[in-house]
Amino acid sequence: MGFCPCFGDETSEVPLADRDPVLLVSGMGGSILHSKPKKFGFTTRVWVRISLADLEFRKKIWSLYNPETGYTESLDKKSDIVVPDDDHGLYAIDILDPSWFVKCVHLTEVYHFHDMIDMLVGCGYVKGTTLFGYGYDFRQSNRMDKLMDGLKLKLETAYKASGGRKVNIISHSMGGVLILCFMSLYRDVFSKYVNKWIALACPFQGAPGCINDALLTGLEFVEGFESFFFVSRWTFHQLLVECPSIYEMLANPDYKWKKKPEIQVWRKHEKDGNVIVNLESYGPTQSISVFEEALRHNELKYNGKLMPVPFNLAILKWATGTRQVISNAKLPDGVSFYNIYGTSFDTPFDVCYGSEKSPIEDLSEVCQTLPQYSYVDGDGSVPVESATADGLEAVERVGVAAEHRGLLHDKTVFQLIQKWLGAEPVVSKQSKTSKVADTKHAQMVCC
Repeated sequence: MGFCPCFGDETSEVPLADRDPVLLVSGMGGSILHSKPKKFGFTTRVWVRISLADLEFRKKIWSLYNPETGYTESLDKKSDIVVPDDDHGLYAIDILDPSWFVKCVHLTEVYHFHDMIDMLVGCGYVKGTTLFGYGYDFRQSNRMDKLMDGLKLKLETAYKASGGRKVNIISHSMGGVLILCFMSLYRDVFSKYVNKWIALACPFQGAPGCINDALLTGLEFVEGFESFFFVSRWTFHQLLVECPSIYEMLANPDYKWKKKPEIQVWRKHEKDGNVIVNLESYGPTQSISVFEEALRHNELKYNGKLMPVPFNLAILKWATGTRQVISNAKLPDGVSFYNIYGTSFDTPFDVCYGSEKSPIEDLSEVCQTLPQYSYVDGDGSVPVESATADGLEAVERVGVAAEHRGLLHDKTVFQLIQKWLGAEPVVSKQSKTSKVADTKHAQMVCC
């Protein structure tokens, strides 16, 4: 099917180049997840999918945190959530819904590392020799053993496959938090296998507005018309309340913010027969009481049973430990660090519920309220202040005018990566003219 753009152009050949291996590491929601039956049956892609997305998500991915194991475990006890490792780990982080329909309509919202993979292949990188991907179960804590062991194995594989060359890591968003945890916990391994680390859009000190609201009202992965074919905000919300990874991206209460991020609530109280309306504000530490009160009646219905899903203090305690692990991370000698962050987009910082005219009486009402944000500069998800506060000795920090996921497709980002890797594009054996002609013909034939 090499002639059809719906499935990519498999016919062009790029000359081999002398390259150090690259490992791409995804962030929150940036890996395909499969539901695999424990005994027998068909393996099903449950994240990301357009068709029957909300139904499959509720059936297969809804989970509860187990404080005894530290893992978030699916309510569906007949199957396991697994990350496919096809194409040397690249499949899981490429196009998150790789169905023919998505490819034909080019639904870029679910094109994740796809363009970057193409760019690197065009620069002479070879899948399985000098180009690898690491997708993981992003529901889990960024310091869990399975995630750490998987990353260690992937680094070892890339190191050996390239003939003993150290690996250059490119991480996106929460993937940078994962790298920080690994660097802190496995410093010697990191030093042995890693040459350079390029972090894209990493919430080093958290993503206050987005994460606060995600825990209170949910998250929409896709906006606009396409959201009707995707996982609903409320369905996503019920998972996030039980995800350690989300708690680990709350605003760092110990960081010296220029202005501390707040949750604000217009509250209505009655005192001596009088109605009083005021605006209450809660900083990173005080916000815990808001989460507890707002989510105290939260519950989900699974297989006809109602299950309480309040704010999880056990996860919060674990996440506090993760924040300490991150704060202990030090860049090993000989490892170069680069930081690319998004700018020029309104990015949620403070989040406000209710209004002076429509105040909130009981905090549980917050979960059914659309928020109002105050914005700062950033990529639409991570503020510049957080993304630049890595605390590491960076070779370069560069702001690029692009939104959070858009950084994975941005030409300026690609140019920076090529410069830092010392990897210019190489000339294909096929001429550019023939490629254009073939593509035009294929579009008429296939789509």
